[in-house]
Amino acid sequence: MHPELDIQDLWDAARVAAYLGVPKQTLYAWRHTGNGPKAFRVGKHLRWHPHTVVEWTLALERDQ
Repeated sequence: MHPELDIQDLWDAARVAAYLGVPKQTLYAWRHTGNGPKAFRVGKHLRWHPHTVVEWTLALERDQ
């Protein structure tokens, strides 16, 4: 885990998309196909733990 990230903070699709530099629609498409960082629902809203998103990007980097 990355200590500089506030684990209390959950990211919404706009924040994840901005962090990754992709459109929100890409994020939704990845979710639909089972790719992308793992999200979960809070009510009807999708949320991501910041460390999950960062770890996902690090895994992408390691696999290249």
